[in-house]
Formats: sequence, C-alpha cells, structure tokens
Amino acid sequence: MLNHYQVKLETFEGPLDLLLHLINKYEIDIYDIPVSEITLQYMNYIHTMQQLELNIASEYLVMAATLLEIKSKLLLPNPTVEMEEEYEEDPREELMSRLIEYRKYKEAAEHLQQREIEQSQIHTRPPAPFSTNEKPILPEGAANIYDMIEAISKVMERRKWNRPMETSVQRQEIPIDQRMDEIMKKIDTIDQPISFYELFSNKTRTYIVATFIAILELMKQKKINCKQESNLDELFIYRYQA
Repeated sequence: MLNHYQVKLETFEGPLDLLLHLINKYEIDIYDIPVSEITLQYMNYIHTMQQLELNIASEYLVMAATLLEIKSKLLLPNPTVEMEEEYEEDPREELMSRLIEYRKYKEAAEHLQQREIEQSQIHTRPPAPFSTNEKPILPEGAANIYDMIEAISKVMERRKWNRPMETSVQRQEIPIDQRMDEIMKKIDTIDQPISFYELFSNKTRTYIVATFIAILELMKQKKINCKQESNLDELFIYRYQA
C-alpha cells in the first residue's frame, strides 16, 4: 500500500528548514524576503508532497498559512500615514527574526557535527594498513530531501498527471520492499552511480511514487546516497559509504 506512508529523515527538520533551504537556493536576502516568490516556491514543495501521498506534518501547513497571511497583508493598499502615527511593523519581521535565529542554531549544530566527525578520525592506536584499492569517500554535494522533492516534482511535471491519460483506471499495488530490492540490485549490477531520473522513465504514477518512497527509505537505512554537484544539477544515486 502506498497511501499514508510516513518517512522521517534527519535532513527533513521542519518548515523553517525548508524556508532556509529556499532562501539559500535562490540567493534571497534574508532581511528583505520577497514573500510572493518564497510563498510560491514553498507551496510547490507542499503540493509535490501531497501528490506523493506523503504525510505532511501540521507545522508545514501552519507555516503555509502564515506565509499566505503575510502575503495578503503586503498586498493590501497602504493607508496614508500621518507623522504623528506610530511606525507600522513590517509583516515579515517576525518571520525574519525566526529564520535568523534558526540559521544561527543550524550553523552551530553543523559546526559541532563537523567537529565530531573530525574527532572521530583521531585514534591512539597504531595506524592500520591502508589499501589503495579502496573506493574514495563521496565528495561534498550530497542532496538533501528538498533537492529530491524538487527533482521528483520535475518528473511529475513531465508526466502531466493533471490531465487524464486513460479512460479506465486499474489499481496497482507495488510493494515498497520490492522496489528497494530492485534499486539495490540495479546499483550492484552496473557498479556505477545511477541517474535519479533513469529510475522513473516511462513508468506509471503508482510506480513512480513507490520508487520515490523506496529511495527515501534506502537513504534512511543508510544503504544509498544521493549526490548533486550544484543547484539544479542532475541527481545521482550511489551505494552508501560511511
């Protein structure tokens, strides 16, 4: 069954994390957020998650309502302000403060995590033999959940699911475990990175949703990595390397 499948990843931290991702991705000034644009991009992500039938935490929907409220306030005509009147607060101010505070904690957490990784590489025992045949650790550029949602959104757009393609609909059940096994076998068979889009070519909607959920589950189980060289580049799937 595909309905109401719930996925939790460490990189999927909440609506502020998604907004910060969008700000960084589109190089937006956090002190002057274009609410209309950021609301549009945010709602695109929410819409994609709904199409994939993933459970959306209520906090994401609350943030969507907050963005729409701020947007509506900014669209209202500004009344004539008399000199004696008090300064009217920018509707975006509270959101900006929350994002700035969240970014501070996120950067601090990332710094501590990096320190932990560095410390984990320090050992007091004699150095162990190193084989030159070992595969190198993946370089930086690992894709996060938001990069993957954007990628699957592009797949869905290509399929044009908003228009009926057939006159009759047949229910198709695709076990998630089966797709997970098929993806791992494909990786092992070709022994090289797999294009994310290659797994979704010429398939039904049910198949695509099952495949996307299988990829998320494999990432959660630390069996695969998804890598993207830079923003908007193609995603590639690798066997997990610690």
